[in-house]
Amino acid sequence: MTDKIKLTEAEWLEKLGPEQYHILRQAGTERAFTGIYESNKAAGMYRCAGCGAPLFASDAKYNSGSGWPSYTAPVAEEVVEEITDSSHGMIRTEVRCAKCEGHLGHVFPDGPGPNGLRYCINSASLDFEPKE
Repeated sequence: MTDKIKLTEAEWLEKLGPEQYHILRQAGTERAFTGIYESNKAAGMYRCAGCGAPLFASDAKYNSGSGWPSYTAPVAEEVVEEITDSSHGMIRTEVRCAKCEGHLGHVFPDGPGPNGLRYCINSASLDFEPKE
């Protein structure tokens, strides 16, 4: 992964706007079934809304029924960081963009496929680039 992106909180807020800032920089969560990519079925690449780093390919996306876009794996291990999250009275694994450290969502051990993982990601933390 290339060098990390470091901006001031004021710069992040100006770049992202209130909702994306809340999710990416303050580890917020959008309400289930409200994100623009939850039911997106188009082919393409999901990139970090904070820095543009490629994170998830559309062929790794599936309908988990959770209300958030879900993926079986990132495009490469090094594009995300996984951090223990003990907020809200539970222990989960937070997923962050490795390049800008933006909060993306959480990963759970209840997904399909060979790894059995479900990357449950906020739509607001992503930008979608359709395949041409």
